[in-house]
Amino acid sequence: MSKDRSVEWVEYTKVNAEVTKARERVVTELGLSITINGRHFATAVITPMMEKEFVIGHLFGQGIIENITDIESITVKDDIAEVTLLKEGDKANWSPEIHSDFKVSREDIFDGVNAILKSKIYAETEAIHSAGLFKQGAEPICIAEDVGRHNALDKVIGYALINKIDFRDTFAASTGRMVSDMVSKICRANIPVVATKTAVTKLGVEIGERCGLTIIGFVRDIGMKVTTDTDVRVTTERGMKIYTNPDRILC
Repeated sequence: MSKDRSVEWVEYTKVNAEVTKARERVVTELGLSITINGRHFATAVITPMMEKEFVIGHLFGQGIIENITDIESITVKDDIAEVTLLKEGDKANWSPEIHSDFKVSREDIFDGVNAILKSKIYAETEAIHSAGLFKQGAEPICIAEDVGRHNALDKVIGYALINKIDFRDTFAASTGRMVSDMVSKICRANIPVVATKTAVTKLGVEIGERCGLTIIGFVRDIGMKVTTDTDVRVTTERGMKIYTNPDRILC
C-alpha cells in the first residue's frame, strides 16, 4: 500500500493554561511540475492525491485539451507530470452555453453538499477543500479533496473525463466560493448545476446566467457547522440561495 502523502506530522508549541510541546498532522503541499510534449507548462501547488486526475482536469479547464482523447500519454512520478498530446495548437474551443435538460431535487442538493463535508482530513486538520460530482439521487461519481478549491474541482472533472462521464446528467458540489474562474470551469465542462455551502461573486453569477448554469450558494442543512472569523455556529434551519436558472431545481 502506498504511503498517504496528504498529511504529515509536525511539532508545535501549545499555549493555553500551560506551555507544552505537542504534535499533530497537517495537510501537505506538492509543487507538481507539468510538462507538455517535453516543454514546461506550469507548476501547480496541490495536495498529493489524485495527481493524474488533477492534471487532466487542469488542462481541460485551461482549454489545452477538449477531451481525454487529446492525450496520447500521461505519467506522474514524484513531483513531475509528463503529458504527451496527440497534437498541439490553439486552445480548445468550447460553447459558452450549457445544453442539458437535467433537473435535480433540493433534497439531492442537500445530500450532495453534506457528502463532500464528510472529509476525515478536514475533521483532523480543518485545512482542506472538497468537491464532488453526483448523479440524480445524489449518487456520488467522484469526491476529491485538495488544499485549493480550484484543484479539488479539477480533480473531479479529470476523474469524470477519464471515466467518460456525461457531464450533462450531473451536478457538482464544492466547499469553495463560486468565483468567476470556478464558474467558468464548470460551464466549460457542461455541468448544469453547481452548489456550494458558501458564497458567490457578482461576476460568477453573471457568467452562470450567460452560460445557462444553475448556481446555488449558502446550502445549509440542519446541524451544519458554519465557521466565521469570530464564531462557529450550528445551522438550525434548512436553506439555500438559487442565484441563476432556478427551473432546474425541483422544490
